Amino acid sequence: MQTGITLRLFWSAIITTILLQATPLVGAAESKPGWEAEWKRTLESAKKEGTVVVTGSPDPVMRNEIVPKFTARFGIPVQYIAGGASQIVARLSTERNAKLYSTDIFMAGMNTVANILYPNKMLDPLKPILILPEVVEPSKWRKGKLWFQDPEERYVLRVFSSIASLFHINRDHVKPGELRASKDLLNPKWRGKISAEDPILGGGGANKAARFYVQLGEEFVRKLYKEQKLVFSRERRQMADWVARGTYPICLDCRDDDLKSLQQEGFNFFEFFELTDMPGTLTSAPWLLTLLNQAPHPNAARVFANWIVSKEALEIYSRAFGYATLRTDADESFLKSETIPRPEVKYFDDADWQWAVTGRAETRKRVENILKAP
Repeated sequence: MQTGITLRLFWSAIITTILLQATPLVGAAESKPGWEAEWKRTLESAKKEGTVVVTGSPDPVMRNEIVPKFTARFGIPVQYIAGGASQIVARLSTERNAKLYSTDIFMAGMNTVANILYPNKMLDPLKPILILPEVVEPSKWRKGKLWFQDPEERYVLRVFSSIASLFHINRDHVKPGELRASKDLLNPKWRGKISAEDPILGGGGANKAARFYVQLGEEFVRKLYKEQKLVFSRERRQMADWVARGTYPICLDCRDDDLKSLQQEGFNFFEFFELTDMPGTLTSAPWLLTLLNQAPHPNAARVFANWIVSKEALEIYSRAFGYATLRTDADESFLKSETIPRPEVKYFDDADWQWAVTGRAETRKRVENILKAP
């Protein structure tokens, strides 16, 4: 009798041990087909929807590389609607007032996202629709997770964090060693030799001036923008030509894409990213990813959202624009080393949520008051 009980207990323990050891294996075996089956269903439904509608800034990389590659890979056409942020928002608002919903994905800048899309509840949570392992795996991201920047951490996904350009010079007229610290920009030698976008008109010029104000103070902004007699322009191409010809050999708001063709013609530029007393500034450019609510093609939008933040797609953007991504597995060999954030440095983050919502506007106003003062 005792022997029978002992044997039953022995075999019961063996069976229990086997089941306990098998359970994790069963769970692991089920998790993979789980996302794969869901992804397969999503793809099938997406193809039936026929297209995905994406909007954002004028973007040759999107049109020439991203759209063809996405469509070839998934068989889903992309309708890309490009325009300025204010233009896109006005169109979307008009449509929504008429209960029309034409667009799925908005690849927007922080100002648009934080001050218009999010507070006006124009977004659906993006986080739940991301399921590809290479997207949701924490080890793939420098933050140890997907970085959602909105207060709820669900709607606004940031996938770029790169050190922004500070200013450009023409090396035939200005030696890089002549501009090591912020005070060097105030040298009387450069009075009337610096171009910029007018900060009072908003845009990149206003952002640059606000950045100087926060990092270097009110007195520096006054001396630079007023006493140095900066020359303002609304035309990016004009400023690029000025710095190339040496007319105004220091350009605060020139952009690499405007200077590339000129550089190929032999003009000698140098790009500053920081000064000895001014650490670099982080940018989330070229875009933050959002999913518009009432999306007319929800499954196609899901496929696009998962792929656009994959290693393949982000490397296309990184190579084209020179911005560093937040992926740990992205190739960065083609990037300028100055654009890649160093972990030991405390940078000013131009895409910080609170800065975008309140800080930038308040600082711009202070700068405007300085420039308008007699």
